[in-house]
Amino acid sequence: MVQKRNTLLILTLCILWYICSSTNNVIGKLVLSEFPFPMTVTIVQLLSITIYSGPFFNLFNIRKYTDMSWKYYLTFIVPLAFGKFLSSVTSHFSIWKVPVSYAHTVKATMPLFTVVLSRIIMKEKQTTTVYLSLLPIIVGVLIATLTEISFDMIGLISALISTCGFSLQNIFSKKVLKETGIHHLRLLHILGRLALILFFPLWIYYDMFNVLSHTAIANLDYKVISLLFTDGVLNWLQNILAFSVLSLVQPLSYAVASASKRIFVIAISLFILGNPVTWLNIIGMLMAIIGVLCYNRAKYFARVHKTSLPSYENDKIYQTPLISNGKHYQNGGNQNLLFKQSNLTSTSSMLVM
Repeated sequence: MVQKRNTLLILTLCILWYICSSTNNVIGKLVLSEFPFPMTVTIVQLLSITIYSGPFFNLFNIRKYTDMSWKYYLTFIVPLAFGKFLSSVTSHFSIWKVPVSYAHTVKATMPLFTVVLSRIIMKEKQTTTVYLSLLPIIVGVLIATLTEISFDMIGLISALISTCGFSLQNIFSKKVLKETGIHHLRLLHILGRLALILFFPLWIYYDMFNVLSHTAIANLDYKVISLLFTDGVLNWLQNILAFSVLSLVQPLSYAVASASKRIFVIAISLFILGNPVTWLNIIGMLMAIIGVLCYNRAKYFARVHKTSLPSYENDKIYQTPLISNGKHYQNGGNQNLLFKQSNLTSTSSMLVM
């Protein structure tokens, strides 16, 4: 009975996550088509994370974050906040310049960036199977690029920069999660708030006066304003739903759900926005997504083979308290089922695209 209830909960969360993500991308495209300010859209999303997260996390008793030294904060948290802002801006820029379906196909190259950057930064070596799984991703994206009717070079470059930025966030946020014992949702809140504080002056300099003089704002176009507000709420909500699913399932299951979500977003965007595509274009998109699934499976089994231990040892590992700055934090703790501390060996962290 309990297992059926958990399965139903996970299925419900996945459906809500897919709906929020696809709606968020479609609304984002509609907003940017009438209101071409990617930095402003990013600022609205960061503001949503900052405003809604605190009260929501307190309501569900999400563990407060541990104190960090200023050196650690400046070394890891500030660069992560910078990366979050840059990745979000370039992601919105790509959605503005190219169709949502193509932008998400390009973002399927994230495993490639993750493997390369992990090799350079963390000196991590992968198995031959993992390297081979990258081939269909590369081929699929190339086919989609060569057959994309609405191709735009700036949009492609923006999508690649965004994907690279999210890959770097994955690598370093995993390190922060392991070393500090901070709850993943609290880290999301910290990064969103810090990115907002750091880049609000930049927004004032580059965007504010243009935004205020834009017809949609000057004439109080409630359609654009409401779309902006909805986009911010949906972006925050899909972050919460994504991490809720992550906390309830195994890393491989989450990776499969995430790849399936990308297919759902592409399909919904093609149906609602109606951008023209060819069969070769669709084949390229599918090949890239299948490549992501192959990569996730290969990475999962490589990790299992490397870290396989008797079950009682695994139990010990997850009962070991995390220690940060002399403070102890028990994994899991008295967390709500939906928002418990996720498996820190997961391949996802701050990534929601």
